[in-house]
Amino acid sequence: MSRHKFTTRHKRLMIVGAGATALAAAIGLAATAGASETPAERTSSWKPVVVKVEFAPASEAAEADAVTYNTELVPVGSRVRVKEVRGLGGATLVELRVKDLAADRTYGAHVHTKPCGELPTAAGPHYQNELDPTQPSVDSKYANPKNEVWLDLTTNKDGTGRATAGVDWRFREGGARSVVIHMMATATHDGHAGTAGARLACVNVPFK
Repeated sequence: MSRHKFTTRHKRLMIVGAGATALAAAIGLAATAGASETPAERTSSWKPVVVKVEFAPASEAAEADAVTYNTELVPVGSRVRVKEVRGLGGATLVELRVKDLAADRTYGAHVHTKPCGELPTAAGPHYQNELDPTQPSVDSKYANPKNEVWLDLTTNKDGTGRATAGVDWRFREGGARSVVIHMMATATHDGHAGTAGARLACVNVPFK
């Protein structure tokens, strides 16, 4: 399979130069935020966060910024890109792009609270804006795409896929540290809400 590698195999992060407000408006987030931009937001020097990296074996988790736990569905050397953009009125947009994964299949994906590790469980639970007092959270009141960041996607014949998620809140400082890709689409019904099967891969993202 032909691959075009990123400039650095395990690049930590790239800060994109365009202003967050301009990017958010271009993708339509500003229209859905439901609030006016404040002077502080207009003058903020905050820049979108972009991570672009290849998946490494899980055994390299101590050094790598993205690891795969299932090399059949998320091959070593396949690629991932995650972008966080701040919108107007306290909104946040997260975009997930993947390349060279298994073709023609649906994956679940969510923002998680901890960094990736050698074991799939290292990334901890889903990040929740309003924390469910009962963990693991499977109550649809808390485990839903308005209270969490869900990034389910379906790959094409080349193993390429893309998903975006917009929420009307921002991450707590240090509270969201990774995106985990799961085996299947995310369930929505009580008792299983937020579940998406085995954790296949993980990418570290310094969400702000």
